[in-house]
Amino acid sequence: MTDFPAAQAFCARFGISVPIIQAPMAGVSTPALAAAVSGAGGLGSLGLGASDVTTARSMIAALRNQTNRAFNVNFFCHRPAAKDSQREARWIDFLRPTFAEFGTRPPEQLTEIYKSFVDDDAMLAMVISERPAIVSFHFGLPDADRIAALRHAGIQMFASATTLEEARQVEAAGVDAVIAQGYEAGGHRGVFDPALPDARLSTLPLTRLLSRHLSVPVIAAGGLMDGTDIAAVLHRGASAAQLGTAFILCPESSADPAYRERLSAAGAQTEMTMAVSGRPARSLVSRFTALGRSVPDEGIPAYPIAYDAGKALHAAAKANGEFGYGAYWAGQGAPFARALPADEMLRMLAREAGLA
Repeated sequence: MTDFPAAQAFCARFGISVPIIQAPMAGVSTPALAAAVSGAGGLGSLGLGASDVTTARSMIAALRNQTNRAFNVNFFCHRPAAKDSQREARWIDFLRPTFAEFGTRPPEQLTEIYKSFVDDDAMLAMVISERPAIVSFHFGLPDADRIAALRHAGIQMFASATTLEEARQVEAAGVDAVIAQGYEAGGHRGVFDPALPDARLSTLPLTRLLSRHLSVPVIAAGGLMDGTDIAAVLHRGASAAQLGTAFILCPESSADPAYRERLSAAGAQTEMTMAVSGRPARSLVSRFTALGRSVPDEGIPAYPIAYDAGKALHAAAKANGEFGYGAYWAGQGAPFARALPADEMLRMLAREAGLA
C-alpha cells in the first residue's frame, strides 16, 4: 500500500488492514456479511436505517459474536416526512390497478415506516450503549448535540455527500470522513434535500473535487466493482473505497433468489427511480421502475411514506409469483457483479487493487 499514503493513514486511524468498505445496504447487509468483510481486513457495515432499536441491537450483537474487528453501522438522517393526504391518496389510486392484477387492494392509508435518526432518541441511546467503532449517516446529518454525544462515546463518524457543499457541511459538523457518493451508486441517493436540483456528479470527479477541497479523508463510492476501480479512486485522492453492489451476490448477503437472478443477468441495467420509496434510488430495471416512468416525481409521496405502498405492492406480487416489484438496488457496475464468499471477495479486491 506504499503507493497510497492516504489509504495507509486511513487504515491506521480506523483500525482496518485494507481501505475497502462494504456499503451498509439496509435490507441486504447481514451480520455474517459484515463480519466476513471485517475479519478479512476491510470494514464491514450494517445498514440499520430500516431497523427498530431491538432489531438493531440484536444485529450488532450477532456481528460481535462473529468478529472482534472494527465495523460500521449506518443510519438514515432524512427530514421526517410531511404528510400530504391528497398526494398519498392519488398515489394509492394510481397503484390500485396494479394491486388488482394480483387480486388485492392497496393500503387505505400510508404511514411513515422508518424513523429518522435525527429525532430517534432511543436509537441514539442504544448506539451510545453499544459503542460500535464507526457510525455513518445517509441523507444528511444529525444535529450538533447528537454528534457530540457520539463523539463523547468514542465513536468515529462518516457521512455521505453528493456535492462539495454537502461535503463542507459534513466537515464543518466535525464528522471524521466524507463518503463521496457518485451518481453511479446503487440504492438511495444521499442528497440532503431531494427537492433541490441534483448535480449528478459521477464518482471520479466528485472524489477529486472533495479531495482537493477537504481536510478530512474522502471515501469514494458509486459504481466500483473490482480492484481496478478501487486503485483508480485511490490514485485520484480517495483514502478508501466503498462498494455495495459488489457484495450483493456473496452468500452471506440476504438478497433473495429473484434479486440474485436479476443481478446475475448478462448486461444487467439500472435506472434511477423515486417510485419504489419516494426518494431517488438506483435500481435494477424492473416492472416497478417502468411503472414509475409514467409518473412525475412530484406525484409520488414523500420518503418513506411511499415505501409503505411499495412494500405492500411487492408483497402482493410476490405472493402471486411475480417478482418485478422488489427494491432491487444496484449500481451502474451491476453487469460486473461476481458471486464469491465475502472474505474471498475482499481479499481478491485487495489483490486486484495492488493492496496486498
